[in-house]
Amino acid sequence: MKKDFLTLRDLSVEEINAVLDRASELKSGKDVSARDRVVSTCPLIGKSIGLFFEKASTRTRISFQTGIYQLGAQAVDISPGESQLGRGETIEDTAKVLSRYLHGIVIRTFAHDTIVKFAKNASILVIN
Repeated sequence: MKKDFLTLRDLSVEEINAVLDRASELKSGKDVSARDRVVSTCPLIGKSIGLFFEKASTRTRISFQTGIYQLGAQAVDISPGESQLGRGETIEDTAKVLSRYLHGIVIRTFAHDTIVKFAKNASILVIN
């Protein structure tokens, strides 16, 4: 079952702590032997994660791009000016189409409702 991360309320305190603990382990590299280092620290090898930023944010974009790369995945930039969203395609249709090509997507928009609609119609993980 897919679990989106749209607000902090989507995760329990235990889940948030587990995410933070795992992030620390991955960053330190202490949790793996040399043989397993690549597989353990790059769990997203072969995956494609979309980045759709309606709202410009250099720090957020760079941190996600860097993290995606460090975890072994390919970041796919989807700019609002180059997508069909600004030219009549609905957010619902876009979510369904992108779900066929991506393994997950990070979205930063002006309206929270846009993210909620996208997540409802996507079969992939959606992160706000």
